[in-house]
This record gives sequence, structure tokens and C-alpha cells, in this order.
Amino acid sequence: MFMDSEHSCLVVVDIQAKLNPVMFDPARAPTGAAKLLKGAAILSVPALLSEQYPKGIGATVDDLQALMPTGCPIEKDSFSCLANDAFIQRFDALERPQVVIAGIETHVCVMQTALHFLSGGAEVFVVADACASRLRESHDAGLERIRDAGGWVVTVEMVLFEWLKHSGTPEFKQISQLIK
Repeated sequence: MFMDSEHSCLVVVDIQAKLNPVMFDPARAPTGAAKLLKGAAILSVPALLSEQYPKGIGATVDDLQALMPTGCPIEKDSFSCLANDAFIQRFDALERPQVVIAGIETHVCVMQTALHFLSGGAEVFVVADACASRLRESHDAGLERIRDAGGWVVTVEMVLFEWLKHSGTPEFKQISQLIK
């Protein structure tokens, strides 16, 4: 399955200030998500960003605040983004069959969102190096379950270069700068 910028949307799940510091690698999800959000902006891929119960878990991490898509964050109290009516409305309006997912925690909100999208017929790509959990074992198990359910496990660079398609363009130079 090939990721296409004209058919994809990016979903960034719950990379929040009080939860992110306890991930097995606290830099992993914010760094990967920042590259994806910047790449999505360069390549005109729409993005959505959720926050799980921000009163308790805090707002999106500072590194992503300036990159937040218009109309985001979408606040939720469900683990799956697709159990939230506001999120569903925003996603449906995009009319994109491919969903690229980054966020935390891999084995909870990311996995439940991915499984929910898969059950609805979406093509799902979960970005392993832009996701994290408190325990590495939980992260790995979440990715394995997503893969077993029919989702694709990919990396930030895979996403950006598949969206890009060609070298020798101004966008190529911008994307190349993101991965250095």
C-alpha cells in the first residue's frame, strides 16, 4: 500500500505535557510528530490533533503548539479519536481514505484509534518513530496488534518521501531539511 499526499491525512494523538515526560523516550513522539506536521504543511496534507482530557493531562507539548493545525486541538475523553463526535465530523469533512497516525500512547489511544479506523475501512499507517508508550514493550505490542489487524507500521521518513514522490523540487529541499 502506497501513501499518497492527495489521499492522506495526518492524525496526531495526545502528545501532552503531563503524559509525554513518562514515555520510554520522551523526545520520540514530539520530534517525529513535528517533522510530520511540518511535512504535511509543505505538501498540503490536512492534519488533525487531539488532546485527551487536557484538564488532567495538560495541553499539547510546547514543541508542537506552533505547528498545531487550524481548529485544533480536538478535545476528547475517549481513548479512540473516533469515539468523539467533533473529531468524526472534522475527519469526515476531509474525505481522505488514508490515515497516518502519530502520538501517545501507542498501545492505548493510538492503537484504539487505528483499530477504529481500520474497522471503518480506512487505510491506516502508524508511524513507529513518532509514537511512544511508557514501556517499550507496550509500544511494541501496540504496533504488533495494529499490524496484525491490517494496519501498516511505517517511519517518519517513509511517510514524508512517499508523500513527496519526486526529488528535484522545492518541496524536496524543504523535506530534506526536516530529516537532517
